[in-house]
Amino acid sequence: MSGPLIVQSDKTALLEIDHPDAANARHDLSIFAELERAPEHIHTYRISKLGLWNARAAGHDSEFVIDVLEKYSKYPIPPAVTKDISDLMSRYGKLHIERDEQNRLLLLSDDKAVLAEVGRQKKLKELITEPVVGGFVLAEWARGAVKQELLKIGWPAEDLAGYAEGEPMDLELDTGDWSLREYQKLAVDRFKDLGSGVVVLPCGAGKTLVGAAAMAEIKTNTLILVTNSVSARQWKQELVNRTTLKEEQIAEYSGSSKDLAEVTIATYQILTTKRGGQYKHLELLNARDWGLIVYDEVHLLPAPIFKMTAELQAKRRLGLTATLVREDGREGDVFSLIGPKRFDALWKDIEAEGYIAPANCYEVRIPLTDEKRMEYAIAQQEERFRIASTIDEKIEITKAILKKHPDEPALIIGQYLEQIEQFSTKLEIPKLTGETPVDEREQLYKAFREGKIPALVVSRVANFSVDLPEASVAIQISGSFGSRQEEAQRLGRLMRPKADGRAAHFYTLISRDTVEQDFAQNRQRFLAEQGYGYQIIDSDDI
Repeated sequence: MSGPLIVQSDKTALLEIDHPDAANARHDLSIFAELERAPEHIHTYRISKLGLWNARAAGHDSEFVIDVLEKYSKYPIPPAVTKDISDLMSRYGKLHIERDEQNRLLLLSDDKAVLAEVGRQKKLKELITEPVVGGFVLAEWARGAVKQELLKIGWPAEDLAGYAEGEPMDLELDTGDWSLREYQKLAVDRFKDLGSGVVVLPCGAGKTLVGAAAMAEIKTNTLILVTNSVSARQWKQELVNRTTLKEEQIAEYSGSSKDLAEVTIATYQILTTKRGGQYKHLELLNARDWGLIVYDEVHLLPAPIFKMTAELQAKRRLGLTATLVREDGREGDVFSLIGPKRFDALWKDIEAEGYIAPANCYEVRIPLTDEKRMEYAIAQQEERFRIASTIDEKIEITKAILKKHPDEPALIIGQYLEQIEQFSTKLEIPKLTGETPVDEREQLYKAFREGKIPALVVSRVANFSVDLPEASVAIQISGSFGSRQEEAQRLGRLMRPKADGRAAHFYTLISRDTVEQDFAQNRQRFLAEQGYGYQIIDSDDI
């Protein structure tokens, strides 16, 4: 054995990234393992329960997982690891949910011991109405809650209870001068066959088209949930351009509009808005006979939406995202309530096919001045990150980077509004934040796309679902602590292929020897898992 991988008895795997087979090993590991640490030479992966169950739901068995580990391992796999993998993956589907001839919702299993364990669980008892041969009758409303509770006790159920058809809708893709890519077709096919689940594709790889194609396959009234109003309008425009839907068949349900149509696009914000302690707009979920619900950017699903989704299990559900990483640790709820991962394409694979732009990532380390270092040293812990993130030296470094890329559209992305205002003023570049009215945002985005504005200073509002295809430089001046999902989304703003084939450049400005540098290592984990390395640059070398 001479592979790049060392598998340890605690189900961690150490990958030697300079090994000739490291890229292939990383590709196969991503199917069932999560990257935990990614320093220069050795990356650490964790083989988790949820990762194994997602792999099982996607059609991979324990033999596949063990074969991958044995193929790349430098040493024999510890027997306890292979046994654990086999046992854990066999748990998926041991319990299944289905309907009987009387249309009752049943939880069934051939394993009496598993049923006995389930029947003893206090929270599950509240969701069961009566025992039957081989299982239990469930309360009609409890389908989602049962799946959540079963996952918590380590018995993920396979949901075979089917879906309501919803009100029919005539819809086809309008593929006059374009066609679905092979990976998009495969994603749609896997979703269509199973009826619920998550499709994971890089930013710029056409997640919206996967959603449109799924709608064309199912042909039913559809509710699309998105992150913001700009995203809602982009979805509407894409559906009008790419399908046979007319504008009047697509309604926007947001802060400024409360219309309903065969296809209704609503924001997460409007659904989670409370008035008098109540979620005022929940009636939208039952306002029409929806047959499909599409969750855009599913990794950002607000907590209240999970509760709502638990009661919508009879409807087909499609989650779209560039990463299943959630900073709140609720990946299990996505698995239970939206559905398991049905399709996943690595960023580097899509890049190799020419469908997203190649990207170069840089971390620019900036020393603190003596004065700022003393301020940092005596500050409270909670203030240190802001101090490190907002040093004035980042302005001059940003100027130098923009000078290196004089003819390339650039985004300067920050976390703090005062810092964004400062950069906008000093660099004489328009700013765009959550306080910018939607109409003004769209005007700025349009001017940027048309080349009338060479750069924008933006806040977190530009992280998600913003189509700026020609942006090829991003300078991250501050971020949300160690957020891996934010790092992925910000790089994703650059990933749409460029007309001239140029590569994207992603710079992160970091204060040296501070908590900002520590958080940066965590932020980079997801992209390292996708095969993107960071080149470390001293600020003097810019």
